[in-house]
Amino acid sequence: MSENIISFDLSEEQVMMKETISQLVKNNILDNAHNMDENKDLPSEFLQKFWGLGIPASNIPEAYGGFGMDSSPSMNAIVLEELACGDMSFAIAATLPLLFALTVSEMGTEDQKSKYLPSFCSEKYFPATAAVNEMRFGFDASRPATTAVKKNGSYIINGGKCFVPLADSAELMLVAASCDNKADLFIVEKDAPGVAVQEREKNLGLYALATNEVTFKDCEIPAENRLGGDQGCNFNLFLQKSRIALSAIGTGISRASYEYAKSYARERKQFGEPIASRQSIAFMIAEMAYEVDAMRLLTWKAASALENGKDAQRESYLAKLYAGDMTMKITDYGVQILGGHGYVRDHPVERYYRNGRGIAILEGMALV
Repeated sequence: MSENIISFDLSEEQVMMKETISQLVKNNILDNAHNMDENKDLPSEFLQKFWGLGIPASNIPEAYGGFGMDSSPSMNAIVLEELACGDMSFAIAATLPLLFALTVSEMGTEDQKSKYLPSFCSEKYFPATAAVNEMRFGFDASRPATTAVKKNGSYIINGGKCFVPLADSAELMLVAASCDNKADLFIVEKDAPGVAVQEREKNLGLYALATNEVTFKDCEIPAENRLGGDQGCNFNLFLQKSRIALSAIGTGISRASYEYAKSYARERKQFGEPIASRQSIAFMIAEMAYEVDAMRLLTWKAASALENGKDAQRESYLAKLYAGDMTMKITDYGVQILGGHGYVRDHPVERYYRNGRGIAILEGMALV
């Protein structure tokens, strides 16, 4: 056959978006990521610059103030990889509003869309988040211990969540809870009764991204805040999109570690020659290169399945599973190649290593 069965060429639109995000990261994040990590802070002007690109609004229908473009999991995966190549904390924080807005746009009722989506079409970054992870052994995102029970025209939520990004500043929160014997999502507004945001968590990585434990004690929300109405939402699809997003983020972190370690190995000399000429180092760099490509291909395959209207449960699970393992391996190689320098905070590979550990354990932190 003369035709290619599969084409890996990016469309003109995808190339333009990739270059735009790459330039934003280069101009604002790369030189500031270390200080953001040290200061445990994400400057609002950086988030605003990403917001100014109009990506969240572009995926919202015109009827609610958006640009009415079709949501593209493949495009969003490309965006997340580029953002994470700069910094994982920034990638999550910048796209959190998109997580909320996309989910409501695709799964919400007409009333939910009319009420919440216009807020994401303004010129100012609008903070919203999702509470999915739980601090318990054997946590399974599809079987949350947090519960939502319908009572007198309301839902009563009880339980606790952890690793909730930007919980303290978010105006809106999607909360994963068990209801009617299945996992579902509920819209909880800021200052809802019975919601308590705990102190900022002290995590291994993601220093620049504030995450909190959030507890729900008899938290009462209107019945119309069950995403999708009485029948609920497609929580399995939400998990698929989240897992593909985290795979894309893992690819970005791994690529950053690979590129930095490769550059270092070419410049660092011992016994009169670059350490990249040592077989052991060269083999590690080669392995990093092909594993980054493998992660990206699994991510793109899963995103493409969703884009073509297919169930991507298998593809998304495998992509995230592989990304979780390989991100740890590749970022560890980055530390190894730099030797003692890799263990100190003057070089970014130790940050990639700490942040990358989260890919395997986190759920619901981003969306394609």
